[in-house]
Amino acid sequence: MGGIITQMWPPKPAFTEQNLGDLSGKVYIVTGSNTGVGKELAQILYSKKATVYVAARSEAKATEAIEDIRAAFPTSTGRLEFLALDLSDLSAVARSAKEFTTRESKLDVLFNNAGVMHPPQGSKTKQGYELQLGVNNLGHLLFTELLTPLLATTAASYAASSPNTVRVVWVSSLYSEMGSPKGGFDPENMGFTKKEQSTYYKYSVSKAGVYYQAAEYAKRYKDKGIISLAVNPGNLRSDLQRYGGQGFLHKINQKVILFPAINGAYSELFCGLSPEVTIEKSGSYAIPWGRLAKIREDIEKGSKSTKEGGTGMGKVWYDWCLEQVEPFMH
Repeated sequence: MGGIITQMWPPKPAFTEQNLGDLSGKVYIVTGSNTGVGKELAQILYSKKATVYVAARSEAKATEAIEDIRAAFPTSTGRLEFLALDLSDLSAVARSAKEFTTRESKLDVLFNNAGVMHPPQGSKTKQGYELQLGVNNLGHLLFTELLTPLLATTAASYAASSPNTVRVVWVSSLYSEMGSPKGGFDPENMGFTKKEQSTYYKYSVSKAGVYYQAAEYAKRYKDKGIISLAVNPGNLRSDLQRYGGQGFLHKINQKVILFPAINGAYSELFCGLSPEVTIEKSGSYAIPWGRLAKIREDIEKGSKSTKEGGTGMGKVWYDWCLEQVEPFMH
């Protein structure tokens, strides 16, 4: 319980925009950055002269966010670019990744920030997957896998001058620990096709799945010099709450003050840019507002293979997700 309390009432952020130098020439993608935490993160990066791709479904909302950020930092020589990304349609995700690779020859950090939380029961993606699983897991996994060759070439080009800087940040949640079953998910009910569950349960599973994706991706691409981290950004006031919610944590949230979105941006910023995060720490879990910590014991065990003394659940999850997105990989 101590681990949960420190995540709900964290100490002040230790890594903020004050810790950043000039980011000219750096290229970042922040998914879902037209609003909330993602917009705050894009603004921090842009303020330090980075090139930031605002990856979102709505061009109108993204353009509005871009104009807001530019107005806040009129002297920045960075770039803000819209990238069309609909994570609920795997065909659109593939198009988006391809579009990015035609526009840029490098990618420093991919922030998989977008998410869906507690949509109406029965909500589906274009391909018919449960919406939270489709957006939070399958969409981001496909997007990341398609951008991996570019991340790898960027890391290789930095190997001598600035190692440990190419990263993928996967946004999980405290719900992964508070609402998912033992092991994080039920391997007999992948995709919720055999047994229906509540949207609260499905969201929690999707966020445990995000942790597994980060841990498994870390193993698969460590030799390419790409760092992979999962993060609980914190309990935040953001558009993620738009469908309301249910369950124990949501009831607590209604009684406890939610923190401003900027705090969640600091959690992600730590994962993406802190020098404390090195390749040796790839696969780690971060908690608010940017601290390395342990996730729930059975989920952490799941990220390890049976040879490493774990249960191998992370590999089961990643392989299943990969199988679902495989038709869109080529």
